[in-house]
Parts: sequence; structure tokens; C-alpha cells
Amino acid sequence: MMAEEFPAAKTALEEYHRIEQEMSQPEVASNPDKMRKLGRRHAELSAIVSAYQRYTSLNDDYEAAREMAAEDPDFAEEAKRLEVEIPDAREKLRTALIPRDPDDARDTIMEIKAGAGGEEAALFAGDLLRMYMRYAERRGWATEIQSQNGTELGGVKDVQVAIRAKGAVAPADGVWASLKYEGGVHRVQRVPVTESQGRIQTSAAGVIVFPEADDDDDEIQIDQKDLKIDIFMSSGPGGQSVNTTYSAVRMTHIPTGIVVSMQDEKSQIQNRAAALRVLKSRLLAMKHEQEAAEAADMRHSQVRSLDRSERIRTYNFPENRIVDHRTNYKAYNLDQVLDGDLQAVIDSDIQADEAARLAAADKQ
Repeated sequence: MMAEEFPAAKTALEEYHRIEQEMSQPEVASNPDKMRKLGRRHAELSAIVSAYQRYTSLNDDYEAAREMAAEDPDFAEEAKRLEVEIPDAREKLRTALIPRDPDDARDTIMEIKAGAGGEEAALFAGDLLRMYMRYAERRGWATEIQSQNGTELGGVKDVQVAIRAKGAVAPADGVWASLKYEGGVHRVQRVPVTESQGRIQTSAAGVIVFPEADDDDDEIQIDQKDLKIDIFMSSGPGGQSVNTTYSAVRMTHIPTGIVVSMQDEKSQIQNRAAALRVLKSRLLAMKHEQEAAEAADMRHSQVRSLDRSERIRTYNFPENRIVDHRTNYKAYNLDQVLDGDLQAVIDSDIQADEAARLAAADKQ
């Protein structure tokens, strides 16, 4: 009965057990790359398996309680209790079976760029960087700044940071599963430190996020003949030289025009490796976005320009207010949000996304 009603769940359970057996093999356990891939898939299936086992267990217990009810009234009460729980368990299983974003369990690379507003926009971009770094710390994630260009006043012109979970995680707990909603234009309203008249100014910063590709990810292949690599000297705030060696790397993928610059590593070889990893991640994101578009299931839109009108969120300092314009989420705890207490805002996007996926599944 259960297998006939949810054949996809039964298939997931069989794959889940098959992966567990494979991961227990010595030759697999000694291969970190293989273990990472299997661990990610195992985590993806765990939510389905848990919901399926809960649903089947409730149904089995219900049938057993019904059979025993004629002999013992206590079982009749138990049957009634179980009957009430079954619909909720069934709905949770149905929800678990709805296809997720295939990248949810992946780590993430985030870029933050100062937009309209000059120095104030750069200072705001720095505030966003600190917010995401503190949010990652609350989630137990690791962060690594890969490239950063600052300003004399401590702002950020542009920065690129890798945010990674520690070990294999279920898709719902993946870095991309939460941070993919951050892509877009973030608008700030406040009195700039450079404003002597106390006037509120509006400026913006753009955030772009994409899932990080694994080093051994065979989904994306890059031909070295498609790369143009330029070497230059690293520079810091205001254009000053950081070192006297030409270790910074600018990598251009000729077929797509994607350009990646990396200068924060200690050597040219390290910068090349870091730039290649970022390029691979961007190509992976592009590939998946194209696939999603073909399936008429576009991801949440990312920033296309840093025009203030294309905002996804507004940070209003005078009123200590934050507003997410996609979900109409509003709260008056901006100071806490900027300190990393971002989960409630992100949850509003996750819930809206889940509601849309459920609605789409119901139409099929």
C-alpha cells in the first residue's frame, strides 16, 4: 500500500541503504572525494527516508491497533490517536518528495559590491559583509575572504567570500539553501558619516551568490585553451601596492566572457587555483540556471544592476527597520539583523519558496 502510494519514496529508501553499504566499503571510506559525494546524496535522501519511515510506521501501528481494538478498548483509543496523526505525516512525506534545488547542500561563494552612493555605499557593503560573516558564525559555518578591495574610510568596494558548512549536511541545512535568497540589490537609508547636515541618504550595494563547485566536480569541464590568464601586481585600498611580486591573477573564460580576479592568496599558483575554483562555480551556477529556465522554474532573481529601484531589501537606520520586498517581511530589529540575527528574514523567503513549490506540485 505505502509503496504503491509513494513509489518514489520506496526508491529513495532503496538508494539510501545502497549508499550506506557503499560508504562502508574500505576502498570508498579511504577516498575523501567519493565519500563527500556519497555523503551529500545520503544527506539529500535522509529527509525523504525519515518522513517515509514515519508515515509507514504510523500506518502499520494504526492497522495493528484496529485489529486489537475488538479485544481491548485501549487499542481503540490508540487507533483513534494514530488516525489523527497520519494525514500530517502523509503531507510531510509529500512535501519531502517535491524536488529541491539540486544545489541546496552545496557551499556558497558570495560577492558584495558597492553601488550607488559613493563612500556611503562602500561602508554599507562592509556592513553587509560583517552581517553575513556573523550569520555564518551563528550557523557554525566557516568563512574565507578570497578577494577584497577596500576604501580609505574602511568601506568595501567589492569583496568575495566563500561560506562553507563543516561536513556533509542535509539540503535544508546547506549554505546555499539559505543564502541563495540574498542575491539582489540591498538598499540602505541612513545619515552618512560624511554628511554634516544630518540628512538621510539612500545608497545601495549588490549581492551575488552562487553555489561552490567541488574541486573534483565532473559536471563542469574547463578546457585550458578557453582561458586567458593575466598576471598583475596586487593592490590595496586607494591603489597602494600590497607586495612587490606579480602574484595576482585575472582569469577570463573566453566562451562566456566571465572574468575572475584573485589576489589575496600568497602566491600566483594559489591565486590561479582559487580563481579556477570560482570560475568553475560560476559556470556551474550558469548551467543550472539554464536548466531551470528550460524547465520553466527560474531561481530567485539575482542582481542585474546596482540601480536603487531594483531592490530586494531595505535597511532603514533611523527607524531600525528592515523590509524584505519579496515577502513583505518587516521587523524593527535592524541592529540585531546586522549583528547576524538574520534567520527570521531568510525564513520568510524559504517559506515563500516552499509554498510556491507546493502550489506548482499540486497543479501537476
